[in-house]
Amino acid sequence: MERSALVAGATGIVGNNLARHLLERGWSVSGLARRPGIDIAGMLPIAVDLLDPASLGSALRDLHPTHVFFTTWLAQKTEAENILINSAMVRNLLDALSSARSVRHVALVTGLKHYLGPFESYGQSSLIATPFREDQPRLDTENFYYAQEDAVFAAAKRDGFSWSIHRPHTIIGYAVGNAMNMGTTLAAYATICREIGRPFLFPGSATQWNALTDMTDARLLARHLEWAATTDAARNQAFNVVNGDVFRWKWMWGRLAAWFGLQPAALPSERLPLERQMSDAPPIWSDIARKHHLAEPDLNRLASAWHTDGDLGRPIEVVTDMGKSRRLGFLDYQATDESFFDLFTTLREKRIIP
Repeated sequence: MERSALVAGATGIVGNNLARHLLERGWSVSGLARRPGIDIAGMLPIAVDLLDPASLGSALRDLHPTHVFFTTWLAQKTEAENILINSAMVRNLLDALSSARSVRHVALVTGLKHYLGPFESYGQSSLIATPFREDQPRLDTENFYYAQEDAVFAAAKRDGFSWSIHRPHTIIGYAVGNAMNMGTTLAAYATICREIGRPFLFPGSATQWNALTDMTDARLLARHLEWAATTDAARNQAFNVVNGDVFRWKWMWGRLAAWFGLQPAALPSERLPLERQMSDAPPIWSDIARKHHLAEPDLNRLASAWHTDGDLGRPIEVVTDMGKSRRLGFLDYQATDESFFDLFTTLREKRIIP
C-alpha cells in the first residue's frame, strides 16, 4: 500500500533525519517548514506558517498524505504562551487535512518534559521518578506537550486515524539553525576550546556529571517513528524513545574531548554554564570560520547554549525506560558516544566545524 508522509518541521533535527529515512525506505515525502530551504533529494518542500489556517488550506489543498509526522514547536516566553501557540499549530494542520480523509496515522514528537515539566519548573516536581515510564500520570502543571497530545486525540476521534506519541530524551543529530541542538553546540564549544586554548569545562551540575543518563539518536528516532506508524500493535500508544544505553557524563565528557584532541578538565567546583563560557564566542567563531573556510560563520545558527545548560544542569538523574517498545518488537540500539562521533564527522564533512 502506498505510503505518503507529511513531515511538519522538516528543517529540524527530527524532521530532517526522518525525511531522509522515509525517502530511503521508499515513501513519498512532503516537508513543511516556514523556510524549507533544505537540500533533501526527493522531498517536496512546502513553505507554510502553521499558525495561518488560510495559508495552510491553500498549501495543502492538493496534498493527501497517509501519515503525518509532527516534529516541530515554537518557543515562547511563558508556558501559557507555549500551550496556546504549539497546540494551535497541531490543531491547524490536522484541521487543514481533515476534509480529504486521507490520513491514516499521526505521530507526534514531544519529549521528556512530559515527565520533567516545562522549562519554567524543569525537574522540580515532586512526582518525578526514574526510570520514566509511559504509564506515569501527567504532572499537575501546565505543559504544552499535554495540549499538543490533546489536539491529536481530538482530531483522531473526529477523523478516525490512529496516533502515536514519541518522547525522546535529548536528541543527537544533524541540523543547522534549530533551537535545541546539544551535539552541534558541544562541537562548536570544543572547537573554540581547541582553537584558543581554553579548558574544556563541563558546564552542568555535579548530579549530571555523576549520575546515570541517556540520550536519543535522531536516526533511531526516525526508525521508531516509522515502526510505530506502520505496526498495528503500536497504534494509539505513547512511547519513550532512547538509544538503549546509559552513561555518566564524567565518562562521556572524556570521550568527547578525545575526539577533538582535547584533555577534559576536572569538574569545576562552581558550575560554569555554557551561556557564560560562550558569552564572547560569536566573534571568536567568526574568526575560526574565516580561518578554516567554514560554511556557517554565525555561531547563533549552530549553538543553543541555553538548551544545553538546561539539560546538563538538571539536579536529578534522568533515565528512560524503553521496555514498552521492546515488548512490542522495536529492538534497535545505538551507542550514544558513537552518535556524537557520527554527528561530529558529518559536521566536519559539511564544513560546519574544522
